Amino acid sequence: MKKIIFLSIIILLCSLSWTSVLAQKDSTIRRVPHQISVEFGYRYSFYPNTELVNDGTYALLDASGKVLPYQANMATNGVGILADYGWQLSGLNGKKPAIYLTIPMGYSILLPDNPSSKRVSMLNYGWTIRHELATKDKKIIPFVGYGLFLNNLSVEGVPGSVSGHQTQFEGGLNFKTITKLNYFVKLQASYSSYPKLGLKNSLHFMYLDLRAGVRF
Repeated sequence: MKKIIFLSIIILLCSLSWTSVLAQKDSTIRRVPHQISVEFGYRYSFYPNTELVNDGTYALLDASGKVLPYQANMATNGVGILADYGWQLSGLNGKKPAIYLTIPMGYSILLPDNPSSKRVSMLNYGWTIRHELATKDKKIIPFVGYGLFLNNLSVEGVPGSVSGHQTQFEGGLNFKTITKLNYFVKLQASYSSYPKLGLKNSLHFMYLDLRAGVRF
């Protein structure tokens, strides 16, 4: 986990340094363009999220409020929505691909696999860096990105929530239109770690998301 955080910080610093070099080469002063993105899509969890709680510390309740015995929780498939606000850091003259620094906020849920399991909800926010791989004059622009998030996880029927971190990598395509709205699709993989509710060791998730959205 520490290696993943350290690697993500190094990537961010390298990106900002490269962006600074690009900015120094362009002596023309311009207003930094802003971009808003909204996305929605499907989420799959690779790791069965068992042992979310420890029996005797937190209790799962049924619809009537009766305490249920300890059991493994299974929630594999879900959906997520996210919006972010970004600033273009390079490629301002249109001669080079753009780089964006964004501040996102999203919400995802994993639905229970069976009647005895509970829904898992996640609220995340942080920063991302997105590199476009073609200039603005292209109709289809591939991109890659990465980010670090703080993530707040809660389980249906369990009091309170727990906070952890999420590291994310993504790749996709932007589709340019004649209007101010540009559409995109992307595939993203992310890793999250949380302290277990009532236990000392950590709880790990690995997700794969297929998202589609609009930028303006």
